[in-house]
Amino acid sequence: MAHPLLTALVPLAAALGATLVELDEIEPGDVVLEWEGCPVGGFRLPGLQGALERLVANIEREMGLSVQEMTREQKQDVVHRLDEHGAFTLRRGVEDVADLLGVSRFTVYNYLNAVREQA
Repeated sequence: MAHPLLTALVPLAAALGATLVELDEIEPGDVVLEWEGCPVGGFRLPGLQGALERLVANIEREMGLSVQEMTREQKQDVVHRLDEHGAFTLRRGVEDVADLLGVSRFTVYNYLNAVREQA
């Protein structure tokens, strides 16, 4: 049976794309979780694979809309939030965001220019 701390962290792990592991499954690089000074399990952080999709999914959840339902201004806000999280430092970031938002690369560059000029 999973420890209550691991059970409580399930939503956080899901939002981050992380994995909770039992104590006997901990690997180097996992974050060891302790309860009252005793290790009870681990938190395995995700790699970069799928990071952009997770960021967009979190933003959709926060905004209560899917990107398909968003207005131009709301998509600009998504681009602004992704920029703050460093999404455009990744190779093909603009192209991948354009695909996720259902807009062109040119549109993403325009959104980026607009939000960066406002800052």
